[in-house]
Amino acid sequence: MIRKNTALAPLALAAGLALSGLATSAQAQVSDGAVRIGVLTDLSGVYADVAGKGTVLATQMAIDDFMAREKPAFKVEIVSADHQNKGDIAANKAREWFEQGKVDVVSELVTTSVALAVQKIAKEKNRIALISGAASTRITNEDCNDVTVHWTYDTYAVANGTAKAVTKTGGKKWFFLTADYAFGHSLEKDAIEVVKANGGEVAGSVRHPFPGSDFSSFLLKAQSSGAQIIGLANAGGDTVNSIKQAAEFGITPKQQLAGLLMFITDVHSLGLKSTQSMYLTEGFYWNLNDETRAWSKRFFDQHKRMPTMVQAGQYSSVMHYLKAVKAAGTDDTAKVMAQMKKTPVNDFFAKNGTIRADGRMIHDMYLLQVKKPAESTTPWDYYHVRATIPAAEAFQPLAASKCPLVAKK
Repeated sequence: MIRKNTALAPLALAAGLALSGLATSAQAQVSDGAVRIGVLTDLSGVYADVAGKGTVLATQMAIDDFMAREKPAFKVEIVSADHQNKGDIAANKAREWFEQGKVDVVSELVTTSVALAVQKIAKEKNRIALISGAASTRITNEDCNDVTVHWTYDTYAVANGTAKAVTKTGGKKWFFLTADYAFGHSLEKDAIEVVKANGGEVAGSVRHPFPGSDFSSFLLKAQSSGAQIIGLANAGGDTVNSIKQAAEFGITPKQQLAGLLMFITDVHSLGLKSTQSMYLTEGFYWNLNDETRAWSKRFFDQHKRMPTMVQAGQYSSVMHYLKAVKAAGTDDTAKVMAQMKKTPVNDFFAKNGTIRADGRMIHDMYLLQVKKPAESTTPWDYYHVRATIPAAEAFQPLAASKCPLVAKK
């Protein structure tokens, strides 16, 4: 007869309960056992091609890849909405998501006015804002906070690349056509500083409503200025329409256009004949290397368009966030932000990227030049990569920061 060692049973039971409790406790650190990601984007307006449905897709791709590779103990859910490029609509939706939808992080936020409004709500509710689409340096300067990360690019980075290249190659006299809201003002300011620093001059500027459709009167003012370069301090549909109408009025090629914030979807819409030889600066190009091509092919198979830098940056930011949640063992805002900031960004979008104290993720940027039609060999083969701008040079130095989170020596 075999007798059970009943003296050990209570110990075994206690150990089992303890292990079970640890597992439950670890999972409970992620509220409701789920991480919820909100994508607030422009689904119907001038930035729909730049961001829009493509950023929702990029977010879902990041979630799917994270779940497959990392196999976390928590679920990941996505919600999305159209902010219509209006700060009040975006702020109200973010507040609703945080208060009622248990959303942990709100992301993308193309349009500077939207990003500035939402990052304030995120701070108020102690949730994270991951900004991929908006541009103004205000986000990590005077309006910075400790729950916001500005991921993909900003007005300093794109002006620093394009305006410097155009000025150095002989485009010394500039006139600016500027979208009349925070983003346009920021882009114009940053570009003017770069033009003057490189020996150029500014003949003047004119501001157009956002969004715009008829740019005739503004373009005629630019034409009459006698400037060599008309700097387009706008983006998306506004840039596309500006370039189209400049050609219609015979302004180009007599005067050269500089698209200070252009995307591959803009070049695709306009065609190489209309955009050939233009310089632009981006944080991502699908045809840069094998890694970018592989991810972009997956994106193209579902979206039927190559990704913009906003869409690629969205994937990168969401993946980095999710990895930080898993590594920290919690979705607590402060702990996740600390984990994100101490972990380098290494993926197809950025190599050795880092998140600074001001919330700016710095990474290499690329000075690109649009190919002539005869130089393009495959669909979406639109750019020559003229230079890689190192992260330390691409973005505003911390020494010039107005962010109160940055310690001053």
